[in-house]
Amino acid sequence: MTKSKEIVKTINFNDSQYYFNRELSWLEFNRRVLHEALDHRTPLLERLKFTAIFSSNLDEFFMVRVAILKDQVQALLSQRTPDGRTPQEQLEAIAQLLRPMVVEQHHLFEKVLRKEMASHGIHLLNYPDITREQRFYLEELFKQRIFPVLTPLAVDPSHPFPLMANLSLNWAVVVKDPVTGEEKFARVKVPNILPRFIALPKELETQNGKLNHWTGIPIEQVVAHNLDALFPGMIIKEYHLFRLTRKADISVVEEEADDLLLAIQQELRGRHFRGSVVRLEIQPSMPKSVRKMLMQEMELSASDIYEIDGLINLKDLMSFMALPLPELKDKPWTPVIPSRLRHFHQPSNISQLDEAENIFSVIQQNDLLVHHPYESFSASVEQFIAQAARDPQVLAIKMTLYRTSGDSEIVSSLISAAESGKQVAALVELKARFDEENNINWAQKLEKSGVHVVYGLVGLKTHTKIVLVVRQEGERICRYVHIGTGNYNPKTAKLYTDLGLLSCREELGADLTDLFNYLTGYSCQNYYRKLLVSPVTMRDRMIALIRREIEHSQNGEKGRIIAKMNSLVDPQIIATLYEASQAGVEIDLIIRGICCLRPGVPDVSANIRVISIIGRFLEHSRIFHFHNNGQDEIYIGSADWMPRNLDRRVEAVTPVEDPKILQNLQNILEIMLADNRQAWELKSDGSYVQRHPGKNEPERHTQNILMEMASKS
Repeated sequence: MTKSKEIVKTINFNDSQYYFNRELSWLEFNRRVLHEALDHRTPLLERLKFTAIFSSNLDEFFMVRVAILKDQVQALLSQRTPDGRTPQEQLEAIAQLLRPMVVEQHHLFEKVLRKEMASHGIHLLNYPDITREQRFYLEELFKQRIFPVLTPLAVDPSHPFPLMANLSLNWAVVVKDPVTGEEKFARVKVPNILPRFIALPKELETQNGKLNHWTGIPIEQVVAHNLDALFPGMIIKEYHLFRLTRKADISVVEEEADDLLLAIQQELRGRHFRGSVVRLEIQPSMPKSVRKMLMQEMELSASDIYEIDGLINLKDLMSFMALPLPELKDKPWTPVIPSRLRHFHQPSNISQLDEAENIFSVIQQNDLLVHHPYESFSASVEQFIAQAARDPQVLAIKMTLYRTSGDSEIVSSLISAAESGKQVAALVELKARFDEENNINWAQKLEKSGVHVVYGLVGLKTHTKIVLVVRQEGERICRYVHIGTGNYNPKTAKLYTDLGLLSCREELGADLTDLFNYLTGYSCQNYYRKLLVSPVTMRDRMIALIRREIEHSQNGEKGRIIAKMNSLVDPQIIATLYEASQAGVEIDLIIRGICCLRPGVPDVSANIRVISIIGRFLEHSRIFHFHNNGQDEIYIGSADWMPRNLDRRVEAVTPVEDPKILQNLQNILEIMLADNRQAWELKSDGSYVQRHPGKNEPERHTQNILMEMASKS
């Protein structure tokens, strides 16, 4: 124990060698996403899906993270990250790591997946390979449906370089005047209001002796081979496809905005055109002259150019998931209704339920943990809010909405509750990135129905996922809560792995009452009975919980931590985990995405192991398990161990106190730690190595095991 204390004193945890770079760690996460597309064990259409997700992830990475770094470079900022890199050094490292990954992705699609698609009757053709009959059909389709929406834009002294929308696909066209011989430049935007891949009718599908499920061609190729209709009398010299990515983060000075809703609405109107260009994707065949002009007009350097050898914007491959080919997808999964709630969903019982038979009576018996998508979101969380809206004994409903869907039953329930005279308050986070417009629409609809809508706190994003229902029960007021790890979104609840706790524990109800008062009014609340709340108490409490494990270990007792989250970035938390490792605490971290902690370093993090699990469901839940010398404590909630979650967001993490739920959560963690199919181990050099079953060892596939357990419950 003495040696351990000496090491803590002599090692400087601020040393950059003990940290991985946040941006590079995220790229490694996206590499693991790409691996699901590379893995031949993944069904074909799922491989296309993961290829699309890789591209979609990169779009957001450039729009936000790369854009921020470029702004820092332009502002001549040289502040170093915990791993010791300046903004410019990070941009250079990103390009060095990312370019080979992009080449690998496109090689996979063009040389492997495209052939696999054809072998299963899915033919994505190139224009030179189509038949004469198919060409005639596409020419007619171009005249009728595509040509009317195209707008060629000339670029010359009287026509300035056009504004181009973020993520738009465009043709750079060089035409020649046959009379003067003068060459001119024009831009033609590929319309995104039409499908990216134009399907051919059945009678024109490729005939190859096999059953064809789908045959089609990218819309940009249809446009390219009919450009003469846009430039009559001109000679089409050349045309080159390109796609641009703009900075897309919204910048609103909240303290100076008299009306935050109006300020964000105004900012949204120009986001697709105003943000600086941060990436240009082009085809290798684009000549230097065209390339140079685009770079000058968009103020780009050579490092911002990504050559794509093949189909640009593979994000659109996601559309193939709509094909009715279940044999080429993961086995379908229907979330099960939690056993304690099945009574409400029996058709014979619905009309017979009395006031004593409702979801509140179930929660009164014991806390209820719901695990999505293994268990149904609609039959639990949506049902909780729907019954609260209908129940005459319910006086008030309060909840946060960070991201929800356009057809959410939750929004309908809140409107119904308000219209029936209940007190309804909804905190709608306008700053939920890329969901701002959707949230504004729903906020306005809620307000018109009498819901008290609050738009969050100045300087803080409200990221917590909480619901409070206040119910009159005889002479007393009872408070029911839902505290979750994921958004109140029925669509993502089928794709994201998340947890939610339904409870009527008095202290949790009191804490949520105080938290909502903080969110909707004026409050300096700095004490909560049970909840860990950011930015007030969570950082200090999490560090205290880690230090308690250090004390147990230093006293000769068992020190043990298991933490599952999306990202681990916060330097103070990481340094405290290093101290715990030095003290002998055994630490297992299940980090899906970014991990800046370097595991396995002798005398620093030798007792820390990190895995990442990537699969058909996005691992989104946050679970924090502290052994506490046999008196296990587990917390779940919305926060990762990142500076933004601990300091710049409103977050809530709740302890789980029901013994059965505690055991259930421990089982989930142990299943994940034993995974040898979807799990990747992070090594001390920053590389990830995928686990595989050993000889005569059964495959332990987390999501399959949890689906099987749910189906048997």
